[in-house]
Order: sequence, then C-alpha cells, then structure tokens
Amino acid sequence: MIEKSFNFLYYLKSSRKNKGKNSCIYARITVEGQRAEISTKIALEAEKWNSDSGRVLGKTEKAKQINAYLDSMQMKVLQARKYLLDNDKEITAKSIKNVLHGNTEDRKLILEIFQKHNEEMEALVGKEFAAGTMERYRTSYDHTKAFIKWKYQMDDIELKKLDYDFISQYSFWLKTVRGCAHNTTVKYLANFKKIVLSCVKKGWLVRDPFQNFKMVKREVNREVLSKDELGSISEKIFTIERLDHVRDIFLFSCYTGLAYIDVKNLKRSQVIVGVDNEKWIETKRKKTDSPVRIPILPVALGIIEKYKENPKCNHDDSVLPVPSNQKMNAYLKEIADLCGIQKDLTFHTARHTFATTVTLSNGVPIETVSKLLGHKSLKQTQHYAKILDVKISEDMLALKKKLGK
Repeated sequence: MIEKSFNFLYYLKSSRKNKGKNSCIYARITVEGQRAEISTKIALEAEKWNSDSGRVLGKTEKAKQINAYLDSMQMKVLQARKYLLDNDKEITAKSIKNVLHGNTEDRKLILEIFQKHNEEMEALVGKEFAAGTMERYRTSYDHTKAFIKWKYQMDDIELKKLDYDFISQYSFWLKTVRGCAHNTTVKYLANFKKIVLSCVKKGWLVRDPFQNFKMVKREVNREVLSKDELGSISEKIFTIERLDHVRDIFLFSCYTGLAYIDVKNLKRSQVIVGVDNEKWIETKRKKTDSPVRIPILPVALGIIEKYKENPKCNHDDSVLPVPSNQKMNAYLKEIADLCGIQKDLTFHTARHTFATTVTLSNGVPIETVSKLLGHKSLKQTQHYAKILDVKISEDMLALKKKLGK
C-alpha cells in the first residue's frame, strides 16, 4: 500500500457551544487533504485550551485526566491507521474513523452490489451475454432502486436488511405501484434473486431471503392465428400502402419465426444459399444472441423479392423496410379489423403463429421448431408453442377412425 499524507490534531469547535459556553474538543484526521472529525464529547472553557499542543493547560487533576484520554485516543487513531496498512486496505480519513469505531468490515450495500454486477455483465455483452439480457438487468436495477427509495426513503440499504418481508413487499410494489403483470414481476424478481444468491455464495448473506418465497409463472394464453385467419390476411387487398407494407412484414415473421427486432436488423447479406442450394436466413437472435439458420419458405421469399428495389432497403442494405414496433402494432390492429379477426393482433403473434399454425400443426418436429426459433432448450419451445385446437381435433378424429375399424 502506498503511503499517504496523514495528519492528526485536536481543536476546540467553537461553533457547537453548549449552554455553559464551553466548547467541545474535536479530533481531526486528515489523509491526502480529506478530513474526518470525531467528537471527544469533552467540553472545555476556551481559555484552558492550548491550541499549539492540542492539550488542556495546567496541572490540575482534571487537566491530567483529559490529556491522558486525548493521548489514549490519539494512540488508537495511529493503531487504526496501522491496521489498515497491515491489511493492505485503502487508507482514508473515513476508513480510519470507521476502524476506530469498530467498523472493520466493509458495509455491503444492495444497489452497490447490483451495480457492480451490471458493470461486469456489460463487459461481457457479445461474449457471454446478449444485449437484451443486459437491458433487462438494467431495468431490474432501476426498479430495485426505486423500491428502496419508496419503502425506506434511502438511496441504498445494507445487504443484511434483506429478508423475506423485503422480497414480499418488493413483489407487491412491482404489481401495484409499478403496475407490472404477474409474469413480468416474476422476471424482475428472478433477476434480483441472481444477485442475492451470489451474495449468499460469497458468504455476505447468512441465508437466502428467497428461500420460502414462491416465484411461479402463470400459464399465458398466447394469441395465434388459425390457418384461415392467416389466409385472410394474406389474400386481403390493401389500397393503403402503409397497411400493405405492415401486412408483408408481419407475414414474413409468420413464415420465418423471427421476432420484430430480428426482422428489423436483417441484412441482405444474411440471406444465403444453404446446404440444399436453397435460400436460407443466417442470423443471431438479438434477445439471446443465439445463432439461427432458417430455410426460407416461398411466402417469405416472395416478400423479400417484392422489396428488392425498395429505396429504404437499398440505402440500409436491409431485407425489409420495417417501421417502429409501436407503428407496426397500431397498424396491425387496423389490419385485424379490416380482415374481421377478433384477436389482439401484435407483431409477436406472428412468432407464435409460426411456432404453431405454420410448423407444429403441419407436422414439423418440435426439436426442429426449437432450432428454428433459436431456443436454447426444448422446454422453451414446449411452453412457447401451443398446439392449436384444430390440430388436436384432427388428431382425435384420426384416432376415432382407427379405433372404429
């Protein structure tokens, strides 16, 4: 540890006089120009103080007692500084004061730990983590910070204050004050839990406050288009150009399974010739950074050809002229109305439709669908791809015929 400039002195603090007009003796620690003050809680008349020596004048018994106490305190300050030196810890006026008061352990603060985690994660974006994952942890940090401010009126709190009640209240706050849905709340808590578990592993927390807290996602009824509804959108003639464009981009996702951001980022160079000498898409999912290779179905290929000479696509080298997600979803609602579809149509409906109506319902194995969607596990696909009622009906009808023979 590099030696730093250090100074220690006693002085009378006249700005804090008590009722008897006596001043209080204060100790001042200075390291590299930074100060920390400590009250001795000893009051003294100004005329009895020697500012040069920093001691009480005279040889009375009281003067001797006070000076002995000041000598002892100064020795403890020097010992505190030596402790920091010997243990290779940072020496500051504040750290010396903390050691003097018995606080030899660094206080662990929740948001400080969370922020450090995010900084380390950010350095690994593109290597071990996707940019989307990083963004979710940033949002989780912001929610945690806002909750602590709301509940404790503080900028941060000590890690040791984390308990079951904190987690329970945080969950309630996310659902009420922040207005998060149940599954969204579970996602934010799962991110926070990762931080907490790392603290348990490092020995900073004795027990896991999440131990008895249940975090179970609820099954979501995902909106998908039936074969007839998909055909209705495909065959509809739109006289308004923006609706025609949005319909094409939506259908492209229905037949490739790509999410909005992946369609928007798709470049012409990512349309390649595959092992079968047919056109494929080779890209990475923005959300998970997982590579995906998708054979291009005729409908999607036709849409690519349609926009081959589009000025915006030529300028950006993009496959399709994709507007903002907000505009896409607004126009999709218009399209649903014009096509007589009584469903809440959003861009993500296209990805669900690809997983069900386009692939699984047409006999594509779930393992293949999982690869096409860029999922890292089959479990994700099983949760994601809901088998359509019409497919179940067809399967059962086939079974009835077999049993009837």
